[in-house]
Amino acid sequence: MRRGRRRRRQVALDKKVMIQIPPIAQTKSQPEPWLRGTLTEFPAGQRAILHALEMAREDTVQWCEPLVAEEMHARPFGLAPVAFQLRHIAGSLDRLLTYAEGKSLDAAQLKTLAEEMLPVGSKEEILAEFDAGVRDAERRVCAIDFATWAEPREVGRRKLPTTVAGLLIHCAEHTQRHVGQAITTAKVVLALREQPSA
Repeated sequence: MRRGRRRRRQVALDKKVMIQIPPIAQTKSQPEPWLRGTLTEFPAGQRAILHALEMAREDTVQWCEPLVAEEMHARPFGLAPVAFQLRHIAGSLDRLLTYAEGKSLDAAQLKTLAEEMLPVGSKEEILAEFDAGVRDAERRVCAIDFATWAEPREVGRRKLPTTVAGLLIHCAEHTQRHVGQAITTAKVVLALREQPSA
């Protein structure tokens, strides 16, 4: 293979199907958010959460923007759709931060949770909902006083014990987990787009 040529990996998703995974999309020339020296006005823990959310927004645009509406709702090989992952991120951030703020979930939040898997909405609507949810989460993380991070909080109807810090850190790790799942599904959908129809 010539030097500089993009390589493709073959991945067997089951015994019948072999697809080509597209090469990683060109990243911007700048480093990841946590290496840019930004948000230095925040304590390190708070800054790390904000950088994780910023990276989630950037990665989602990079990998999910090329999809069309039908592909946002596609479930290749039984994977959860990209639309679900993005809605779940936005909704989960809202719910986790509600607990971090010492409040309980309301009926609208529970309704949103119940509807996350519904195959509705255009690509633009889904991406806008995701972006608005993450940006709102960033605003709310900034508003939480770092001095309260050790305070106890309760989660859900069972009132499971945690702290403000536990909820905020989970905002970052949970978001990154579901962004990774959205990217994986987007890669599979894009690869299948290139396969000849049977």
